[in-house]
Amino acid sequence: MAKSLYFKENGFRLYQGNCLKVLPRIKEKSVDLIFADPPYFLSNGGITCKAGKMVSVNKGKWDKSNGFDKDYKFNLAWLSACKKVLKDDGSIWISGTHHNIYKIGFALEKLDFEILNEISWFKPNAPPNLSCRYFAHSHETLLWAKKSKGSKHKFNYELMKNWDVEKDKINNHGKQMRSVWSISLTPPSEKLEGGHPTQKPVELLKRIIVSSSNEGDTILDPFNGSGTTGIVSKLLGRKYIGIDKDKEFLDMTLKRWEKS
Repeated sequence: MAKSLYFKENGFRLYQGNCLKVLPRIKEKSVDLIFADPPYFLSNGGITCKAGKMVSVNKGKWDKSNGFDKDYKFNLAWLSACKKVLKDDGSIWISGTHHNIYKIGFALEKLDFEILNEISWFKPNAPPNLSCRYFAHSHETLLWAKKSKGSKHKFNYELMKNWDVEKDKINNHGKQMRSVWSISLTPPSEKLEGGHPTQKPVELLKRIIVSSSNEGDTILDPFNGSGTTGIVSKLLGRKYIGIDKDKEFLDMTLKRWEKS
């Protein structure tokens, strides 16, 4: 069951509940940009490397696959709900790996979204593959899509052409930003209030939000997690709507919000 509004202040809103229940409460065509970091469905009992140690790959029950058909139906459902709240000229970014991104891409096309770019987020400090039976996983895929083929999406081309990784301003030497982004894993300095097992780095969200929205726009994240999307939205002068089932992560988001 969807729960009531968890927090609201100065254009920053958090809801606790299942996004499939909460999204219908949000006014249709009221959101400019969506970033979604949905379950990857990779928690299969395997192992991975974290800080040089062997650890379980399991993130939680929410990340366990329910089989191809159910996983696909879930993606179709939340994407459909997102499309209803997205403005006609709005766009959506979704992160994933091979565990889920192909189902998501198919669902996007099924719902008549128009895929604009496929971004490869290269992680230069990615952990090694402990099984030594595969290439080391050192990237994630980001799909960027607009609401429909005929819609006029926002793209701040000049800002991205002159992006400065260090100063968040100008110094890309006037070259077009490419579709391979080299960004390190989320540093400890961004987890001082605690962390989420799939927390994304601030730099990644800055590029996404700056490229695809303007100041004053409303950004939505249906899988809020530790709230990085919201923190970056606040820093960049955007309004924010975050949804998460877990009170622990909503409280973590508020701690980060208070200090941002």
